[in-house]
Amino acid sequence: MEKRRLYAAIDNRKVAIIGAGFVGSSIAYALTIRNLANDIILIDVNEKRAMGEAMDIQHGIPYMGRSSVRAGVYSDCKNCDLIIITAGRPRRSGETRLDMIADNIGIMKNVVEQIKPYYTHSVIMVVSNPVDIMTSKVDEWMELPPGMVFGTGCILDTSRLVRSIGDYIHINTEAIKCNIVGEHGDSQFPVWSRLTIAGISMDDYCKNVGLEWGDRQKEYLHDTVKKMGATIIDAKGRTHYGIATCVCFLADAILNQRPSIAPVSSTLQGEYGIKGVSLSLPSIVGVRGIEHRLEETWSDEEVAMLRQSAETLESKLKAF
Repeated sequence: MEKRRLYAAIDNRKVAIIGAGFVGSSIAYALTIRNLANDIILIDVNEKRAMGEAMDIQHGIPYMGRSSVRAGVYSDCKNCDLIIITAGRPRRSGETRLDMIADNIGIMKNVVEQIKPYYTHSVIMVVSNPVDIMTSKVDEWMELPPGMVFGTGCILDTSRLVRSIGDYIHINTEAIKCNIVGEHGDSQFPVWSRLTIAGISMDDYCKNVGLEWGDRQKEYLHDTVKKMGATIIDAKGRTHYGIATCVCFLADAILNQRPSIAPVSSTLQGEYGIKGVSLSLPSIVGVRGIEHRLEETWSDEEVAMLRQSAETLESKLKAF
């Protein structure tokens, strides 16, 4: 009987995506291909666009997945297992993410006000930028237990870093462990002290294979990754595929009850002496959202950089 109930719950997984632009629709498509939810609802102020995106995704080859993708309204948030918020205007060429606060905070406030009457038990994942500020505000406005609201944070930046390191050392990315933490923005930084290749420190690995590794290589990789979003926006006007696959990784952890570790943004509760501001730390993501934030042993410089990143975000939050 218990097993039948578990299978029934899995078969009825329901996800609402608020915002049917390039990011929201790419997430819906990726969730469908991965078969991560039975019912996927696209909600957008432009109902016609949401309908068109849903129809386009739904018309793919049926035997590639069982997901039902449809346009919906905020009342469809009831009984969702996961609500993903992508609403807001995208970053323009030449902007930082923090430049978007004034425009997107009003949009986010309206989204939360429309979700609340229908909210039941779902985890809320914030994708909209600036994601750390938006996560802090959604967490404040929704008044849910800690961890039930979180943002995608630095997961995409970390993915880009791991890919760049892999290209440099010519090793499969699965062997590389390193996180970018802090603000999803200009004050983010890689935790170089925790970088390993198949459990071996990067210093030892590079000595063994005859590769240079020092401040010059670190600075180049960090600078390249920090600029990647802007580079892609300058080239094609937007980014959406990379974040869609990252969201799928997180959705899998939540919907399939498979806890995973990722550098995502949530409201800190005293980690590294920081409280009340959302930024990215390696965190256990599971069925209840952020189940635990990992407080690792870092260098003194890295801890100082995290606190500086928090101060940057706190100064912006005070205005709102």
